[in-house]
This record gives sequence, C-alpha cells and structure tokens, in this order.
Amino acid sequence: MAFKLGVIGIDHGHIFGMLANMTAQGCTCDMWWTGGPAMTVTKFRSVFPDLKKVDDRRRILDDPAVKMVLIAAIPADRAALAIEAMEAGKDVMVDKPGCTTPQQLAAIREVQARTGRIWTVNFSERFEVPAVTKATELVRGGAIGRVVQTLGLGPHRQNLKTRPDWFFDSARFGGILCDIGSHQIDQFLHFTGSTGAEVSHALVENTTMPAHPGFQDFGEMVLRSDKGHGYVRVDWFTPDGLPTWGDGRLFLQGTEGQIELRKYTDIGRPHVTDTLLLVNGRTNELIPCADAGLPYFANLVADVEDRSETAVPQAHTFTTMDLAIRAQYKAEGK
Repeated sequence: MAFKLGVIGIDHGHIFGMLANMTAQGCTCDMWWTGGPAMTVTKFRSVFPDLKKVDDRRRILDDPAVKMVLIAAIPADRAALAIEAMEAGKDVMVDKPGCTTPQQLAAIREVQARTGRIWTVNFSERFEVPAVTKATELVRGGAIGRVVQTLGLGPHRQNLKTRPDWFFDSARFGGILCDIGSHQIDQFLHFTGSTGAEVSHALVENTTMPAHPGFQDFGEMVLRSDKGHGYVRVDWFTPDGLPTWGDGRLFLQGTEGQIELRKYTDIGRPHVTDTLLLVNGRTNELIPCADAGLPYFANLVADVEDRSETAVPQAHTFTTMDLAIRAQYKAEGK
C-alpha cells in the first residue's frame, strides 16, 4: 500500500519526474515548499494544481502521515534538507547530485546510519529510462557475458534563457562531474557490478562562457575497478537542431557481445526514444524498449514499506556520490 509524500525544493526540473513516477505507484502528495524563487514554480503549479504550497517546510516534516520527502532544491542545499528530513523520521529521495562536498556526504552517512532512514538519489538517466531497464535484463541474463567496460556520454542543452543564477556557479551546482557525471558513475557501478572504483583521470573545462567563470561545460573521467573500466564524457554542447535536450548514449562492452543504448533520440531517424542495439554470438538486432518499464519506483515504494533495499542498495548510492565528488575535486586540483 502506497503512502504520502512531501516535496521540499523544486529548483530543478527533475522534480516533475520524481513526483509523477511516485504518484504513478499510488503515492499521494498535498504539500510542497521551496526556498526562495524557483524558475519551475509556474509549471509546477500547472502540472500539480491540487498541491498546496506551505510557507514553512516544518508543516511537511511534522506531518506524521508523510513517509518520504522528495528534494530537488539547489544542489549545494540538498544535503542539509535531506538531513533535516531524516532527523524528522522521513525517508528521502533527492535529485542528483545528492550532495556536493565530502563533508556533506559524511554528515549524510552518519545521519542515515543513526536514523535508519532511506537516502536515495534519483539517477534519472538510469531509473527513468526504459532502455536501461532492458539492458539490465539482458546483462543479468548473460546476453553479452561479463561487462568489462562502460562508455557513457551525457550531452545536455544549455537553454540559457531558462537557467537561474546558481546554474553558472560550480560551488552551488557541484561541478559538472559531480552533477551530471554522477549519472554515468551510477551506471558504471551498476553494469560492471563494482562496489568501488578509482578515478584515474578527471578533467573539467569552461570553453564557451568566459562571462561565467564558475561554469563548466565539458568534463570527462576514467574509472577503474576490479570488475571493469569506465569512460565518461559530459557536456553542455547539444545543438539546437537536435529534437531533445541531449543525445545520451551508453555503450556496454561484454566478454561475449556488446550493447548500445540510444536513450533520448536516434540521430538521422524520425525522433524515437529508448532504442537498444545488441550484438553477440547469436544475434545482431535493434530492440525498441519504450515499454520496458521503470522498476526503481515500485521497488522504492516497497522498500519504504518493508524497510528493504530492492530499488538500489544504500551502499551503492553512497559510493556513487563519493566517486562523483572525488572526480570533481581531482579535476579541480583540490
């Protein structure tokens, strides 16, 4: 049986997918709060007109019926809000990045261990992409043998007219590797079965916005574990001719075959999402995956109710954010 949610912070548009996917599982929500102006407010009111904005987030945190809080505040503010929610006895789903500094991550670890609350980060480039669901099924079924390398590409469109001031300040958004790079780290760990890794190379640049020295529009990193290798490239270079925000792709190299995911579009064809290409010793095929489902959200509902870890292991979430922060700091020479 699903439960009541609260929303704290709507500064990032990912809140729409977070809330819609949880309510699709039967969860309810009637209150939201955000700190200061957010460029998403008008759209949020339009999409969720029955939700009431409260002036004090304690109204949400003090409501015993609220079991989980969804947080999509400014990245640098997410850790404090998540800690406050866990201290109030709430489970937490936070937008990526879940935190932006080692100190924030250490504090979250301590509170999560002490309270026993769930702290999950919505890595939407896995959890909200049906093609990744299908790829997971194929890899677990042995379709390409053991995954020994992932190559994750995460281009994004700048959409400068819609961006708030914090978008241009790496101290507030966490830096490009910590922010959008965390998606790719999550997938590297997931598909290689790694429980830890080394960041052997990390680089960030600002190549297009000298007027915003705190911005980063390009980043890359190389990951290595005892299970496999990973290369990640993220950027803010998506051209206007693309029919969506980015040509996100993921390549999985296995010992017995390979998989390519064309997540959000397929260049040169009519716009289509969730395409998977599979080749191994038996087949060479294109698999449409739009109907493969998004099990993370149903599993998370069960985890809240059963105090289990079926959606994603807590240790995995901590490791992902630890590596994302390490990569960012390495790239910046910290």
